[in-house]
Amino acid sequence: MSGESFPPQAGGGDGQTPITAADVAAQVGGRLVGDPTVVVRGIAPLDRAGPHDLSFLAHLRYASWFATSRAGVVLVAPAFEAQAGTPTTRIVVDKPTDAMVGLLARFHRAEPRAAGIHPTAVIAPTARLGADVTIDAFVVIGDDVVIGDRSWISAGAKIGAGSVLGADVRLHVNAVVYPFSELGDRVVLHAGAQVGREGFGFVPRPTGVVRIPHVGRCVLEHDVEIGANSCVDRGSVDDTVIGAGTKIDSLVQIGHNVRIGRFCFFASQAGIAGSTRIEDGAQIGGQVGVSGHLTIGAKATVAAQAGVFGDIPSGEIWSGYPARPHKEQLRSQAAVSRLAKLIRPLERLLMREASEPANGDGR
Repeated sequence: MSGESFPPQAGGGDGQTPITAADVAAQVGGRLVGDPTVVVRGIAPLDRAGPHDLSFLAHLRYASWFATSRAGVVLVAPAFEAQAGTPTTRIVVDKPTDAMVGLLARFHRAEPRAAGIHPTAVIAPTARLGADVTIDAFVVIGDDVVIGDRSWISAGAKIGAGSVLGADVRLHVNAVVYPFSELGDRVVLHAGAQVGREGFGFVPRPTGVVRIPHVGRCVLEHDVEIGANSCVDRGSVDDTVIGAGTKIDSLVQIGHNVRIGRFCFFASQAGIAGSTRIEDGAQIGGQVGVSGHLTIGAKATVAAQAGVFGDIPSGEIWSGYPARPHKEQLRSQAAVSRLAKLIRPLERLLMREASEPANGDGR
C-alpha cells in the first residue's frame, strides 16, 4: 500500500451516524444559536475539531482554543454564549460536559460481537453458560463455572473453577478470574486484569518463609470496573469485596481482605494494603499508597501521590507524604518555602565570616 496516504481523523466517532445541530440541541435540551443544518459526524476537543465535529466549552481556561476552533458545533455554558470565537453555531446548555457525555454513545464505534463459542475455547463439561454468551478464541473455563446471560469473554481470558459471573459481564483480552471468585452483573475486567489471586501473605519459619493459605473469596459487586493490568487479591481469612459501582483504573493493586464501598474511584497506580476499609464514595488519586488495617471514610478524597498511614475521616481531603488534611499540608509547604528564604541570608553571612581573617590584624 505504499504511496497511499490517509487524512488523519480529527475527532471521535465512525462517521456512520451523522446528526444535525438542530437534532443535537433537541437531544440535550439546549438552545440553538446559529445554523441548525450543520451536520455533525464526530466529537473532538476544541483544538482538533473540524467543520463536522461537535465540541464543548465549559471553562474559561479553554477560551483561547475556542477563539480559533474549527468545530462545526459547540456546546457552551450560558456564561460563554457570546464568547469571542470562530464557531458560530452554538448550543447553550447549563452543563456542557454532561450534555457531551450523553451524546458520546451516538458516535461510539462498538466492537462487533456475535453470540457463540469459538472452536478453540476450552470449556469444562460442568461449566454452565447463560443465553447469548460470547466465548472468543483460546478462552479457558474451569469446572463448575457459572456465566450469566449475554456475557462476553474475550480471547485468552481464563476463568478458574467454581467462579460465578453474572449477566452482561465483559472480560477483555487475557483477563484472569481465579477460582471461586464472584462477579456481579455488568462487571468489566479490562485487558490483563487479574482478580481473586492469593494475596501477599507469608509467615517466617526457621526453615524458610511459608505462604499463608487464602481461604476467603474475591467478590466484585454489580457494575464494578477493573482497569487493565490491575490486581485484586482474594481474602486470606475474610473476603475481599469491591462495592457496587466502584471504578478502578489501570495498574492498581488491591490487597487481601480489603473492603471497598459503593461508587468509589481509584486512579492509576494506587496501592491498597491488606484489611483496609474504604467507605462509600471515596476517591483515591493516582500513585496513592495506603497502609494496611486503616479506614478511609465515606466521600473522603486522597490526592495523588499521598502516603496514608492513618485513618481518614469521612468527607475530608488529605494529601502529601505522610498524608494529612489538605489545608494543613498546604500550610506546611508554604512554611518550608518561607524557611528557605530565611535561611539564604544566614548562609551568606556564614560564608562571609568564613572568608574573613581570623583576627583583626590580618594574622
